[in-house]
Amino acid sequence: MSELQVTVGVPNGLCARPASQFVRAAGRHTVPVGVGRPDRAAVDARSLLAVLTLGAGHGDTLVLTADGEGLAAREALDELGALLADGRDAAR
Repeated sequence: MSELQVTVGVPNGLCARPASQFVRAAGRHTVPVGVGRPDRAAVDARSLLAVLTLGAGHGDTLVLTADGEGLAAREALDELGALLADGRDAAR
């Protein structure tokens, strides 16, 4: 299992629109991805409701996990980590 710690850089945190973009991006990957706070269990990154329940705000630290090894897991973590860190538009 691969893991990446990220500080949320999205100005309003993971409110509805950024959370929706994050969930769509997570759904494009072939490996299961989780997201959570460092001291809690991760939730499914493909579930909008689960991601919203994290209540992640700007400056909060989240941990991304990808259940898989190799390039697919690393690519998933890199894309989703960048999305959380700088809030760039995930639409492709």
